[in-house]
Parts: sequence; structure tokens; C-alpha cells
Amino acid sequence: MRRLALLLLILVDAGCVSGAWPYGFVEHDGLPPQGVPSAGESLAIVVNRANAVNNLSTAELRRIFLGARGHWPSGRRITIVMMEPGQPERAAVLRQICQMSENEFSNHFLHGLFTGEVLVSPKILATPLGVRKFVFNVPGAIGYLRISDVDSSVKIVSIDERFPNEKTYPLHVTPPSVK
Repeated sequence: MRRLALLLLILVDAGCVSGAWPYGFVEHDGLPPQGVPSAGESLAIVVNRANAVNNLSTAELRRIFLGARGHWPSGRRITIVMMEPGQPERAAVLRQICQMSENEFSNHFLHGLFTGEVLVSPKILATPLGVRKFVFNVPGAIGYLRISDVDSSVKIVSIDERFPNEKTYPLHVTPPSVK
């Protein structure tokens, strides 16, 4: 019972974002204009610019985001960065990459951390700017951003040899349905 309580505390802590940024984040000029995203906007997978990985298969990406793969080919530990629950970008990643609902994803990490199958849960950040800054400052980080939120501080990784500007690119954010 104490292990479960400790695990729940770890998960709650992982979802908390403090006001103090680690790793000495620095603001960058040239941010893309912020506006209303277009319907079906591409969702870019981004890594630190020092990461040698340029392409991931959909299957590799799924293993990474589910915590089944913990290290890059260089040996550096992978740090997964995700947006908060309820964000359309996160919903797209869960649906298109993880093939899970929010509850299934949470249960996967709860079970995985409890059994030791998953060693680290994702870092949860509130904004695209926070994701971009974190990936910029953490060499092993991987995250996702709308293509309109990407700048030169991070590197876009192709998925199955396709980039977000290509017609057959597999990852898109769909706008909430209008009721």
C-alpha cells in the first residue's frame, strides 16, 4: 500500500509545473506568430538540436512515448515532454501515436511505474513555449509542438521519413468539434 501511495505522489508531482525553470532557460527572438491554429495543423515531433536522431518510425515513436524505450542510440536518457491533459496536441499524440485514451495512458504509466516496466514518467508542461524551452535545454528531450509553434531552437524529427510539410505526414491536431 505504501508503494502505491508513493507512486501516486510521484505521478502527482510529475504533473506539477513550478514557476522556476531548471537548466537556465533563455528566451529566443523570432518566435512564430501566435494565432488560431488551422484545422488539421501538423504536429511536429521535436528533439534537442544536439540529438543525432533525424527520423523515427511510428513504432519507435510509440515505444518512446509509452516509456518502453529509455535511451537514444547515443546512450543518452530519453526525457519525454508532454502537454497537460485536455490540450488538443496531447489528445492527438495519445490517439495517433499511443493509440490510447487519456485514462488508458494514465493507467499505463501508473501500472508501469508500479511494476518497474516504466522507469520514468513524462514531464508535463502547460504551454508550447514551455515544451520548446525544455527541449532546447535538455539534450535527451523529445516532445511535440504544432508546426506553428516550432522555431530554430529545436529540431524536427521526420516520422517514417516524412516531415510535417508533406501531404502524407501522419500526425495532425484536429480542432475541437463545434457543437
